Amino acid sequence: MPKKPRLCLEVLVAGLLILSAGLTLAIATERPVLLLPVGILLLLIIAGLWAGGAALRGRIARWLSGGVFEGSEVQYTLARLPLPVMLLSGKTLLWYNPPLRAALLGDQDALLLPASRVLPGLDLRACAQPAGQCLEQDGRRYTAYASTVAGREELSIVFLVDDTALKEQAAEYAATRPAYLVFEIDGYDEVFGGLRDSERARVLEGVNRTLETAIGRTTGFLRRVANSRYIAVVEERHMREMAAARFDVLDKVRALDENLNLTLSIGVGRGGATLAECQEMARQALDMALGRGGDQAAVKMPDGFEFYGGVSRSVEKRSKVKSRMVANALADMIRQSDSVLVMGHRMSDLDSAGAAVGVLRICKICDVPAAIVLRREATLATPLVTEFDKAGFGEDFISPETALEGITKNTLLIVVDTYLKGLLESFEVYQKCRHVAVIDHHRKAVGHIENTVVLYHEPYASSACELVSELLQYVGDGRKDQGPTPLEAEALLAGIMLDTRNFALHTGVRTFEAAAYLRRMGAETSEVKKLFSSSMEEYAAKSELVERAQVYKGCAISVGGELAAGLAVAVPQAANDLLTIIGVNASFVAVQKGGGVNISARSMGAVNVQVILERLGGGGHLTMAGAQLKDTTPDQARQLLMDAIDAYCAEQGTKKKPAD
Repeated sequence: MPKKPRLCLEVLVAGLLILSAGLTLAIATERPVLLLPVGILLLLIIAGLWAGGAALRGRIARWLSGGVFEGSEVQYTLARLPLPVMLLSGKTLLWYNPPLRAALLGDQDALLLPASRVLPGLDLRACAQPAGQCLEQDGRRYTAYASTVAGREELSIVFLVDDTALKEQAAEYAATRPAYLVFEIDGYDEVFGGLRDSERARVLEGVNRTLETAIGRTTGFLRRVANSRYIAVVEERHMREMAAARFDVLDKVRALDENLNLTLSIGVGRGGATLAECQEMARQALDMALGRGGDQAAVKMPDGFEFYGGVSRSVEKRSKVKSRMVANALADMIRQSDSVLVMGHRMSDLDSAGAAVGVLRICKICDVPAAIVLRREATLATPLVTEFDKAGFGEDFISPETALEGITKNTLLIVVDTYLKGLLESFEVYQKCRHVAVIDHHRKAVGHIENTVVLYHEPYASSACELVSELLQYVGDGRKDQGPTPLEAEALLAGIMLDTRNFALHTGVRTFEAAAYLRRMGAETSEVKKLFSSSMEEYAAKSELVERAQVYKGCAISVGGELAAGLAVAVPQAANDLLTIIGVNASFVAVQKGGGVNISARSMGAVNVQVILERLGGGGHLTMAGAQLKDTTPDQARQLLMDAIDAYCAEQGTKKKPAD
C-alpha cells in the first residue's frame, strides 16, 4: 500500500513523542532530580517548534514553490503559471504555486494539509471530466481541472480557472431569457353568454386587473389579443417566481366571482432557443391545459411538461356544433377507408367497450367493414361481451393478433376512452395503422396520441359513451332504423352510468340528453342494471378490499394481494363503495398484479385523483383514474400513494384533508 506524506509525518511525530515520553519516564525513575530541568527543556523545545512551525512551513513552501530559484537558471515551470495550481498526493497537499497561495490561502501556508481544508468540495473525479468541477471560494467562482497519475503513489495536479465574471454573465443571460405565456378564459361563451353588458364588463375588468397586476410585478408586458385570450412575455427570473408561487393567478381569477364558474388556463413556453419557439411551445402547452380540463397552467420546456392547478370541473359546452362537425368528418374518414378497427384501453370497462360498440354502429351505417379490438381474457366488460355473444354478434369482437393480420394501408383505427399511447389495448395495432382517430373525455396527459386525422376530445363530458351517443345522432339521414339497436343503446347507457355512478357525479345537461336519446333508441334501464351484476366471488373480493381500507387525509387506501383470475372488476367496485363512507372524499384500491401493482382511484370531485396518480405514472379523469406500477410491492405502493397524496395536499396550499 503506498504511503502518504502526511501519514508518514504523523507517524514520525507520534514515534518521537512516544520516545520522549519513554526517556522522561526513565529519567524520572533513575534520576528524579533531573526530572524538572528535563521537563522544562522539553517544554521549551515543544514551544519552539510550535512557534517556529509556521515559519518553517513557509520556508519549505517557498523552497518547493521555486521562490529560491529566482534569478537562477533553474525555474519551476508550474510556479510561473498565472493560474492557481496545486499538487496532491492522494488528498494531501504537497505543493502549490504563488497564485494559489494568494487567491485561496490568504498568503498563508498549508503544506501537507488535507485538500478539503484548502478547497472544500473538491472532487478529483469530477475535475478529471472535460467540463471540470465548478467550485466557489470566498465569493469567487472557479472551474477546477485535474490530471491524476496512478502509480505507487497517486499524484494529482489541479488547475483552477477563475471564471467568476463569465459565470455571472451566463447566469444573468439565463435569467433574462424570454418566456412566452398565453392566458385563456375557459368556456368564454358559456360563462359570459348569459350576462348583461355591465356584468360582463365588470368581470372582465377584474380579470384584466388581476393579470395586469401579476405581469406588472415583472419586467415583461401583457396584451389582450381576443375576447378570451391574452399573451405575455416575461423574463426567466420572473417565470421562476410564478412557478414557485404555483401560478396563484389561477386562484385569484377563480375568486373574482363566486357565482360564476370563472377559470383561467395558462400555456407557457419556456427554455426555447428563440422567442418564436417559445411561442409555439406555449401554444402546445395551452392545448394541453385545455385538454386536461382547464383551470390550470401547463408549462412546456424542451425536456417535457409541468402542470399546476387543475382543481375545478371543466366548463360544459352547450353548443353541439362541434359534435356535428366531428360526426361528419368521422363519417367521411370511415367511408374513405377499406376497413375500420375500434380499440379502447387495456382492461376495458363498460365505458370503453360501450363506446366501441357505438362507433361500430357508425361504421355499419357507413357500410364499411369494422371490428372491435378487445382481449376477452382481460376485460372488465365481460357481461356486455357475453350479451353480444348471445345475440349472435360475437364476431364483432376480435383479438389484437387477429386484427394485426387484416390491417392494410387504408385501415382506419378509432381509439375510444383513452388518449394515451401507453394505455392502448394493443400498441402494435396502433403502430401498424397509418390513420388514427380519437374520441375521449379524459384530461390530456403527456404521451398522448399525436397526428390524429379526427380528434374529438372533450374533458367536460361524463364519458366516452356520451360523446359517441352525440355523434350517432348526426350520422346517416336521421332515420330510427339507422340508429343503435336496443342492445347497443344499452351498452352506451351502461358506459354513461358507470362513469357517472348512476348519474350522481360529473353529469351535465348534455349527459341527460344523451341518456334520453338512448332511451328513445330502446335502452332498458333494468337490462342495463344487469350488466353491473357481480358473482359471489367478486362480491367477496370486493368486501375484503373494503375491509382492508384505511383513511389517510380524507382518502381511503386499500392495498391487497393478487386477485384470482376474473375478479379484477372487484377493484373499481371496491373503490366506488369506499366513497359511501363518511369522511372519505377519494378512494385508492391497489392490488398486486404479477410483479407490479394496479391502482384504481375514485373521488367525489373534491379531490382530483388524476393529478395524484399522474405522479405515479397513471392518468384518467378528475373523479376516476388508474395507474400500473411495475416492480413494486403492495407495501411500496401504499407508501407511494401516501407520498402522492401529501404532495397533492401541499400543492393545493394546505396540509389539511383534501376536502377541507
